[in-house]
Amino acid sequence: MALTHRSAGANNNERLEFLGDSILGFVIAQKLYELFPDASEGILSRLRASLVNQSSLAELARHYQLGDYLLLGSGELKSGGFRRDSILSDALEAIMGALFKDQGIKACQAWIEFLFAEKLNSLSLENWQKDPKTQLQELMQSKKQILPEYTLLTMSGLAHEQMFKVKCSIPIITDTCVGTGISRKRAEQAAAELMLELLNKDNK
Repeated sequence: MALTHRSAGANNNERLEFLGDSILGFVIAQKLYELFPDASEGILSRLRASLVNQSSLAELARHYQLGDYLLLGSGELKSGGFRRDSILSDALEAIMGALFKDQGIKACQAWIEFLFAEKLNSLSLENWQKDPKTQLQELMQSKKQILPEYTLLTMSGLAHEQMFKVKCSIPIITDTCVGTGISRKRAEQAAAELMLELLNKDNK
């Protein structure tokens, strides 16, 4: 069932994917909490988002050739659904849910930690203590996307007490974020911080 996409029938992996998604978030959160005892909640959240996201899960699924074992409806087969990030990542989470149901949390946790061992070992806390603009830029580069765009919306107030409002937009989501600050640079940093928080919520 964990390998059965909804296009193949009613008995599909959506419920197991829901379960596996929650278990994955918990296991990675606990591992990060242990690995980085001095990291703030915000940094831990961004570290988790860098691991627990569609592209990261799809990459792992491809490494284990999970697409070869998926059960898909004829439409998804013809359109190459076995290569699609969303289908691959959902199936991987569904397997986590199935493993939990079959063998319990300890076996599931051990497998998740094995899957993510290389990614976890490559994390560096220094990279996540960079300013928000740098973090967002590097995140887009890691996803092979164009860089964030910052647009000045308004500049108000007297010369010595001006207030800037800047909009940040990125190609992978339609929402934009608006930051304010006493300089354009600070407004851009505020907008980038909001965008990172938005991406983190989307990846949960």
